[in-house]
Amino acid sequence: MSARRGRLPLTDLVNGALAISPVVEITTTGRRSGRASRVEIWMFAVDGRYIITGTPGPRDWYANLLADDRLIIHLPPPEGLDLEARARPVLDPGARREVLTAPETSWYRSEVPIEELVAGSPVVEVVFDARPGPD
Repeated sequence: MSARRGRLPLTDLVNGALAISPVVEITTTGRRSGRASRVEIWMFAVDGRYIITGTPGPRDWYANLLADDRLIIHLPPPEGLDLEARARPVLDPGARREVLTAPETSWYRSEVPIEELVAGSPVVEVVFDARPGPD
């Protein structure tokens, strides 16, 4: 399916889906196997950027994205779109703190102290391909 329904901009579709639920699925390429790996995860819109993060610790999806930054974001119905994107790791401690203290990611802070989140959480910015497909 095209990344645009009607004439809505890509960001409107993604924001609309995230307003219903932050739960999306992503497909990454396995760093060892080379096979597609699909997982359910939360994605947030933070200050106009799309962020995927989690609690501290190793994550296969994150290791896969460090090896190959390409991923597919699968938006749930009613959008039901598969959107190609790239992941940019957020490594700067100040930028990580900014993302992890944003209101959109507040539930993480109820589980883990902010210093632990900043030091050990996987954090990537999702950048969608510029061409959303034909109208």
